[in-house]
Amino acid sequence: MPETRTALVAGANGIIGKALMETLATAPGWRARALSRRPHGSPEAIVVDLTDAGATRAALTGARDTTHLFYAALAPQPSLAEEVAVNGAMLRHLLDGLEAVGAPLARVVLYQGAKVYGVHLGPVPSPFYEDDPRHIGPNFYFTQEDELRARAARGGPDFAILRPDVVVGDAAGNAMNIAMVIGAYAALCRAEGAAFRFPGPAHVYDGVLAQVTEAGALARASLWAATAEAARGEAFNYVHEPFRWRRAWERLASALDLPPGPPVPLRLATHMADKEAAWARLVAGQGLVDTPYARAVGWGFGDFVFHSDFDLVSDMGKIRRAGFTETVDSVAALIGAIRRLREARVLPR
Repeated sequence: MPETRTALVAGANGIIGKALMETLATAPGWRARALSRRPHGSPEAIVVDLTDAGATRAALTGARDTTHLFYAALAPQPSLAEEVAVNGAMLRHLLDGLEAVGAPLARVVLYQGAKVYGVHLGPVPSPFYEDDPRHIGPNFYFTQEDELRARAARGGPDFAILRPDVVVGDAAGNAMNIAMVIGAYAALCRAEGAAFRFPGPAHVYDGVLAQVTEAGALARASLWAATAEAARGEAFNYVHEPFRWRRAWERLASALDLPPGPPVPLRLATHMADKEAAWARLVAGQGLVDTPYARAVGWGFGDFVFHSDFDLVSDMGKIRRAGFTETVDSVAALIGAIRRLREARVLPR
């Protein structure tokens, strides 16, 4: 009889978690259980705030059969030090809870981002390699990774780490969803009869290399990382081929049927602050899901992406040599995610 693995997906409502749940649903030999702070809607879903150790342990009584944990939960905080305290505790509470209920946890797959290389602090040299030396903390990725390494060293579950960058997916209500940012910006440009102009500096548009990771491909990489012997105890970059924004933006403009124009260095978080009424008209006029404007679009995340004025390139040699070679077209991933968000009536047309 084939082995059945039981996955617990922490952060199941997020961009990574949503894609994981969809991929696991059709993956042979897997069954999946969602864990999230807000209701998920899937059978056996666990709703719990991981910052509460006692509540987490109590909620996990129904997850005694967990063999693999995919940890994509994230709680942004006002400062880096607070992020370390909160996000480190969340992972610790979940692992302690699974241990307390006797779950036969074999492997944890943890997700990090390019902030592990210090990109949030300013220009850093690329390509980024998995064995690059750490910068001085605080950095909650370091705290979580050290937690996993310490547990594995004392006989706990082993682990694998994936390092995507700017994950492209179709989860709604997520502040770090670049497809939602681009799609909302396009819809508001259309509503005002404005050109679809890249909202960042010209030198970023023309000269800086960017990268993304498609959520579905990341989910498939995750199943590989959860089971491959070559992934045990290792960290892997997982991104697609780098691109320049001019090339991507021209394709996006064509796919979204909007007139392009030269870049304009907007700060979206400020410039789009007066668009709540326009957004409400689009939502009402097209019968969309009524998500509050402040929660629907992460304009600040768009500013971070569109104003990053140095190359962001992660070396992909390690994961390819280890055996996972799938890649996708980055711009096609963006276009596909925007179209799915429209079909779900989350994004205006």
